[in-house]
Amino acid sequence: MMNNEYWQPELETMPREELKKLQVKKLKDTINVALRSPMYGKRLGELGITADSIQTVDDIRKIPFTTKDDLRNNYPFGLVGGDMKDAIRIHSSSGTTGHPTVVAYSRHDIDSWANMIARNMYMVGCRDTDVFQNSSGYGMFTGGLGFQYGAERLGAVTIPAAAGNSKRQIMFIKDFGTTCLHAIPSYAIRLAEVFKEEGVDPRSTKLHTLFIGAEPHTEEQRRRIERLLGVKAYNSFGMTEMNGPGVAFECKEQNGMHLWEDNYILEIIDPDTLEPVPDGEMGEMVLTTLDRTMMPILRYRTHDLTRIITGECPCGRTHRRIDRIKGRTDDMFIIKGVNVFPMQVEKILVKYPGLGSNYLISLETIDDNDIMTVEVELDDIVSDAYPELQKMTKDIQRALKDEILLTPRVKLVKKGSLPVSEGKAVRVKDTRPSRQ
Repeated sequence: MMNNEYWQPELETMPREELKKLQVKKLKDTINVALRSPMYGKRLGELGITADSIQTVDDIRKIPFTTKDDLRNNYPFGLVGGDMKDAIRIHSSSGTTGHPTVVAYSRHDIDSWANMIARNMYMVGCRDTDVFQNSSGYGMFTGGLGFQYGAERLGAVTIPAAAGNSKRQIMFIKDFGTTCLHAIPSYAIRLAEVFKEEGVDPRSTKLHTLFIGAEPHTEEQRRRIERLLGVKAYNSFGMTEMNGPGVAFECKEQNGMHLWEDNYILEIIDPDTLEPVPDGEMGEMVLTTLDRTMMPILRYRTHDLTRIITGECPCGRTHRRIDRIKGRTDDMFIIKGVNVFPMQVEKILVKYPGLGSNYLISLETIDDNDIMTVEVELDDIVSDAYPELQKMTKDIQRALKDEILLTPRVKLVKKGSLPVSEGKAVRVKDTRPSRQ
C-alpha cells in the first residue's frame, strides 16, 4: 500500500518491537501524571509503583485494575492528574446509575483524540475534499464533538447536523453534497427508509462512506446498510472513558478494528481469573490510556467481550485488530447508542406504590428498529380501571425517559404473569440479532 493511504505512516506501520518501546516510554509518562491524581496517588503510592516500575509492556500487570465504580466513587475529578486550569473540556457518559463517569481533557488530549479520528477517516478513504455529515448527538455525548473535531482536523467540510430529523438529514445530504456520514446502525437503516419514502435514491447522491458504531450490530446488518444506501460502512469502537469514538476502527479490509496502540495498551483477560488469555481467544478488554495529560486511566476494565484477531492485516498497519464486541460481562446493555443498566429502570419503578417488584426488560428488533419494552407487574390491590392504568403507564414512561434518555414501551401486567427465576432474577431478555 502506498504512503498516501496512511495519515501517519511512521506510526501506523511502526514495527511491533518499536511500538512496544514507544508504549513503555508513554506508560512511564502516563504513570507520572496519574501519581498526581488523588485516587492513583494513593493507590499506586501504597503499592510503591512509580514510572521506574515499568521496564516492559508486560510490567503493566503490576498495576491494579480500574473500574467504572472507581470513576463514580471519585466523581468528578478524583482521577485528574493534570492541573484543572489546563482543562478545556469535560465529557460525561449518559445512562449510568448514580454519578456519571466524567473525563476532563487538556488541549493536548483533544488534539490527540482529533488526530485519531482523522487517522480513522483517512484510513477508509476520506480526504480534505470530502463533505462530512454528523448525525450523532452533540453535548456531553462524545460521538458528536469527537467526530466533529476529527473531520475538521482532516480538513473536510463538516455538517454538524446532530441526531434526528431524517428529512432534514436527507436534504443536507442532497443539497450540500455529503460524501461521508456518521450514524448509529439502526439510524442508518431508518435513513434508508426515509430516502424511500421521499422518493430519493441514495445512489443519486454523492454519499460513499458511512461510519457506524455506538450500538451492537451484526455483519448481516452492516451489509444490508451498504446495500440500502449504496455505501461502504465501517465499524468503529469507542467509549467515553477512553476519549470517545476513535479508539479502534476498521480499515478498508473490513476484517477487525485496528486499535491504536500508540495511544492505548490493549489487554484481553479472562473475566473470572483476571489472567491474560492467548491471542485469538475471547475475553474482557482492558485498556490503558497512553496519550492523555489531564486524566489518564490505567488498566480500565471495559466489560466488553472481544478477541484479538491474529495475523498481519493486508493493509500494512501493524496495530493489532480486535473483533466486533460480542457482549458484556456486566448487566449493562446498549440500545440506540445509549448505555442502560437495569437498576436505572428499577430505581424508577420502585417509586410507584401500585407496582409489584417483578419486572422484565425486553429488547427486540422490529422492522430494523431496536425496541425496549418494560413489563412490570401490578400490585394485586391496584384498581384495574383503564384510565388510572393508562395514566400510570404514561407517567412511568416519562420518568424512564428522563432517567435513561430514551422512551421505552411500558406494559402493566397482572401480578404473577411474569416468569420467576430460581436464584438471581432475570431482568433483561435480549432477542436482538446476535453480534456476529
